[in-house]
Amino acid sequence: MRFSANLGFLWAELPLPEAIRAARQAGFDAVECHWPYETPAADLNAALRETGLPMLALNTRRGDAAAQENGLAALPGREREARAAIDEALDYAAQIGAKAVHVMAGAASGDEAGHTFRQNLRHACSEAHKLGITVLIEPLNLRDAPGYFLSDTAQARSVIEQTGAENLRLMFDCYHVQISEGDVGGRLAELMPLIGHIQFASVPDRGPPGTGAPDYARLFSHIEALGYDRPLGAEYKPRGPTQDTLGWMSRYRNGTCPHDNLSLP
Repeated sequence: MRFSANLGFLWAELPLPEAIRAARQAGFDAVECHWPYETPAADLNAALRETGLPMLALNTRRGDAAAQENGLAALPGREREARAAIDEALDYAAQIGAKAVHVMAGAASGDEAGHTFRQNLRHACSEAHKLGITVLIEPLNLRDAPGYFLSDTAQARSVIEQTGAENLRLMFDCYHVQISEGDVGGRLAELMPLIGHIQFASVPDRGPPGTGAPDYARLFSHIEALGYDRPLGAEYKPRGPTQDTLGWMSRYRNGTCPHDNLSLP
């Protein structure tokens, strides 16, 4: 197995270029991030070149962070802001060689929100196609993201099918799916043709794998058996220094560890 460090959570106390270097030193195969926009792209490029790590993905801006907005793309009446955020993310991704952008939907509901989201995604996919970039959408569980428009994989599948863009894919976060739906292994098997990236953390506290459900030894073996061969994104919240939480990586990397004593509910 290969693993990507999500620098939104891992080494979050460091400037992004230093976090990239820390991830390389720790043995990660790739990196990804949330909102890198305050860091000059040239600084990230220097760290990526130095370490040889690819940047897999980044997010569009949340909107008004002070108002706890969680994206803009499904918000009727905010289309101009949403598309500016999409264009900014695609431009930044192109500058640093990232191959995917996660378009954040935001808190919304109803048919109008769905129409708005699909229209903004069509814009994103059209612009991303010119750059060879994949657009990702991610269902978030409603416990952690109350009111978020995209809350389960069935809804995400419907959005992808209705939008009709070949470069629109599902970001499958095992943590969110475990909370919202359960049967993470079954969902992975069903949705694998639509999946562009997989992330993971343990339930209930979004800790590292092996500290809760699901059984990641079993799940990682399942993902490998399904033919997924890209780096899996470690998007968990360390309790203490990131370096002290990485024992899971050597245990799981070669698929030889015993199963966690946990099962999928």
